[in-house]
Amino acid sequence: MSKRLLYAIKSILIVALMASVLSGCGSPKVSDTYPLESVNKDGAETSYVYRAEGKTVPVVATELKDQRKPKEISKEDPDHMFLVYSDEWIHVMKDEKKPEDSLIEVDSKAYVQRNYNPSFLEAYVIGSIVGNLFDSFGGKRYGDYRGYSSSDTYKPSKKYHAPTASEKKAIPPMTVDRTGSIFKRGSTSGTSKSDDGGLFSKKKSSGSITKNKGSTSGSFFSPSKSKVPRTKSGTGKIFKRSRR
Repeated sequence: MSKRLLYAIKSILIVALMASVLSGCGSPKVSDTYPLESVNKDGAETSYVYRAEGKTVPVVATELKDQRKPKEISKEDPDHMFLVYSDEWIHVMKDEKKPEDSLIEVDSKAYVQRNYNPSFLEAYVIGSIVGNLFDSFGGKRYGDYRGYSSSDTYKPSKKYHAPTASEKKAIPPMTVDRTGSIFKRGSTSGTSKSDDGGLFSKKKSSGSITKNKGSTSGSFFSPSKSKVPRTKSGTGKIFKRSRR
């Protein structure tokens, strides 16, 4: 295989790798951006609370909106903002105990229907959306809950608890260590971090592709040196093989 073809293959691999990295960084989840603080689960009713340190409610709501476009977002408010999605509601609120921080409560629709007070939601979200949500609930009893920041006063049906190890593993917070790397060609001394020499290292691989006996070509990744073809000098005549 020629050097040009090998270079082209490496270039394609680099472009594909960079595209996959960039596509994965496009829309991070709340759980990948902020640390998980509290959990409340009861069947389909789930509520996860994350902390955004040193950020106001409008700033956090804008970040979430840019990451994932909601069906509806409430008007800008310093204390409470809602982002409505087809599968969940996100309630961004100022932490009453630590006003410089914001709390992000990610609730399933079932949790909102069972715990929230419709009158409270209608102060921030379009009444028709709130009405449709609770109409689909079948008229069952709802709660007087108004968000995690005021849960001491307006209690949900079940108490929040600190996330367990399994819950943290299932929904990893931002504090999980993440490392990135840039691939470069390794040296002949094998200085690549990877044991196998990395993607483009010159370190020899333990495997190989061999040629068949009698073949005049080299291995797939180690092309044999081509010999200069034998030519016969002439004066412009065309020679053909003689028959035996």
